[in-house]
Amino acid sequence: MFTASWTASPQSPSEGFTPNWSREGFWRQSLRQVVRLSAGGGRVRVRLSHAYGTSPVRVAGASVGRTAVGAGVEPGSLTRLTFGGAGEVRIPPRGEIVSDDVPLAVAAGESVTVTLYFDATTGPATFHAQAFTTGYRGEGDLSADTGGEGFDATTESWYFLTAVEVDSGRADAVALFGDSITDGFGSTPGANRRWSDVLAARTGRPVLNAGIGGNLLLNDSAWYGERGVRRLRRDVLDRPGVDTLVVLLGLNDIGFSETDEQPTYKPAPVVEAAELIAGHRELIRQGRAAGLRAIGATLLPFGGSDHWGEHAAKVSHELNEWIRCSGEYDAVVDLDRALADPADPDRLHPSYDFGDHLHPNDAGYEVMAEVVSAHL
Repeated sequence: MFTASWTASPQSPSEGFTPNWSREGFWRQSLRQVVRLSAGGGRVRVRLSHAYGTSPVRVAGASVGRTAVGAGVEPGSLTRLTFGGAGEVRIPPRGEIVSDDVPLAVAAGESVTVTLYFDATTGPATFHAQAFTTGYRGEGDLSADTGGEGFDATTESWYFLTAVEVDSGRADAVALFGDSITDGFGSTPGANRRWSDVLAARTGRPVLNAGIGGNLLLNDSAWYGERGVRRLRRDVLDRPGVDTLVVLLGLNDIGFSETDEQPTYKPAPVVEAAELIAGHRELIRQGRAAGLRAIGATLLPFGGSDHWGEHAAKVSHELNEWIRCSGEYDAVVDLDRALADPADPDRLHPSYDFGDHLHPNDAGYEVMAEVVSAHL
């Protein structure tokens, strides 16, 4: 039985994030991407998405291996990937493909390196903007290279790669569904300190991160992905081995109407709590229809941030009370109270504040994982 051990939710190519290569794509280049697994096994396969492409993308070569230093791969572990027995594949526009599984012993908490070689122009690349992990690009076919010296450019985004799956023989993965807080904004880059990483280490269960920075529950965005009620199936329900869904979403729907700094919303739609509750109910419905346990997380305090205002305060309080008291989720994790400043409960505790009064720091993500782990 294969289980998703790592995931990243795809986004449309955009110039709004730097450094990134999503608009220019790749040509006669190799792309090397490092991901940290939350479950181990003896065989591995990868999933590639071209969800936002308009023409096929040709992958001329691909490999996977255990991560060494930087762009290097542990000698003896690099394994060629095949697709239907072939060493190359075309990903159809708006489609995805899964590689054949290959023998590679990996452990939970270990990182693997996936290399893709593109010998023809890809055009704009489906990507995940905020990886908080270094990826690499080099000229020519470097898919068999273990040293990594040929990779001379770096990024902190992921491209085409949306899942690594392992034959763990288990079906108890937890999917965290949310926005930049779930994505890990504010955590130390390259240190794997997102709350999804900490939660996997605490529970010993596979934990999948289905966060997108800036994502909204009710509205699509050119920069910040398809709305939560639409993307849940693609990013969570269709992943193998998931049995629990944790929802932390809606803060941007509230906050974007309080700031003029979001170029995709001028003016932002003003939402009410009843609309957000309807969106949460739809996520619960979809999750339960797929056989998942649904856990609701209250929105974190965000007083003092650029998302805060009189209407935002009212709606966030109303939504959090519904999550706490309605009984519609199978369980509730009260992250609002866990991370609040006792002197001002509308604000993040200073010890947990990344600095923008909106996102937690590493210590805050530790607390989030601790609270959620009690329900798993």
